[in-house]
Amino acid sequence: MYDEKIVLCGANSYEQKYYLNQEFGSLPEAVKNELQIMCVMFTEEIGGIIVLEYDEDGNLQIDVTSDEGDYLFDEIGCGLKVKQMQQDKRELFEALEMYYKVIYLGMEVEE
Repeated sequence: MYDEKIVLCGANSYEQKYYLNQEFGSLPEAVKNELQIMCVMFTEEIGGIIVLEYDEDGNLQIDVTSDEGDYLFDEIGCGLKVKQMQQDKRELFEALEMYYKVIYLGMEVEE
């Protein structure tokens, strides 16, 4: 088991960059594209930095931060957008969690 969080991907509105962890390069292109679009659109709309990361149990978490003094960062919209993403992308997130748990944590698939 890992003691720290493992980053799947993220986007940074300050540097206008997107990052996908190379360990997950074997994901299907459609999934990688969907993750990129989702993260980049989030930072374009809300601002700040969004990171999708796995905790030590293989649960996918969304972490959003902003620079101190960033008055353009939409704190209220951030919470709403994260909840919307969790609902709209629930199946994708569940599949990514299952992928991580099976491939990286060696867990058995539950039927």
